[in-house]
Amino acid sequence: MREPLSGDAFGELIRDALAVATGVGPRPLAGGRLPRPVIEIIERDDGLINGAPAAPYLEEPAAWPDHDHRALSRVRGRVLDIGVGGGRIALELQRRGIEVTGLDISAGAIEVCRRRGVRDLVLGTVDEHAATAGPTYDTFLMLGNNLGLIGGADRAPAFLAALAALARPGARLIAHGTNPYNTTDPVHTAYHRWNRERGRLGGQLRIRVRYRELATEWFDYLVCSVDELSSLVSGTQWRIADIDNADAPYYLATLELAASG
Repeated sequence: MREPLSGDAFGELIRDALAVATGVGPRPLAGGRLPRPVIEIIERDDGLINGAPAAPYLEEPAAWPDHDHRALSRVRGRVLDIGVGGGRIALELQRRGIEVTGLDISAGAIEVCRRRGVRDLVLGTVDEHAATAGPTYDTFLMLGNNLGLIGGADRAPAFLAALAALARPGARLIAHGTNPYNTTDPVHTAYHRWNRERGRLGGQLRIRVRYRELATEWFDYLVCSVDELSSLVSGTQWRIADIDNADAPYYLATLELAASG
């Protein structure tokens, strides 16, 4: 069996999810129909395959989990929505009159956000944005489990330093994470052991996104406990100000930028 083509698999699935939701698509398939529902495939480096509907990337606030609403209640000032995806968070912030920029590495996701009405968008990584933007934001959002974009213990210091470079005094980071160890599934517990044998955090996933004939490049995505997050933040310019465990094993972490000097 041949390998999938390398490309913007996430962007393609978001485009098709929007086409399914609106009835307007860039490329009709056989019979003039798009697949229903559009399914995002996540492939892990141990061979595990998981699939989930892409529709939640486009959901309106009434369908959101409670922790997303609690996160938005903590927003202040200008916002950077990291991993903007289909734009659901950015659009709601705009409706509330909040200045927000959506950031994503997927050109397809940026295109979908623009089509949906997100006004300010940046294509690139946090590091690339920090290299050009300067201190700009009061709040950083990493919702939809996007705390995982920290990547791992090796990557965390540079990622958090890039956010600090983009942060105004007193800035905060509000991130949604999941405790990966709240499971007895042997497929996952074995993966945690294998990661530790490789010198990685147990929940440090090596994954790629697949859709139709495309796959992204492999990348690290960190699912970590609160204790592990505390260790990652230690020694950086950030401190944990609050952990909201109301929806355990999911949690909202609020980090604050330490005062300089």
